[in-house]
Amino acid sequence: MGLNSDESVKRLKGPERPVNDQESRAEVLGALDCVDHVIIFDEDTPYNLIKAIKPDVLTKGGDYTPETVVGREFAGETVIISLVEGHSTTGIIERMREDG
Repeated sequence: MGLNSDESVKRLKGPERPVNDQESRAEVLGALDCVDHVIIFDEDTPYNLIKAIKPDVLTKGGDYTPETVVGREFAGETVIISLVEGHSTTGIIERMREDG
């Protein structure tokens, strides 16, 4: 599984992100039975990683469509996973700020 480094998350999401560091996020993902290995990448997209490993299955969250997934041409299959309403990190942070 590819995981954005802390530096790439800061570039993409802003200076207050990520909430959890890359080692913690990698540990959580690595604990999933369906994940064989976690690779942290520093680029803004995993294009080069996907091109290099050519995964059987490439997954992305429901805010994407298969046509917009970077590197999909190198994967055997692209699967879009439904988002769970109200559980995005951005939304949680916004609610915490509102509740003060």
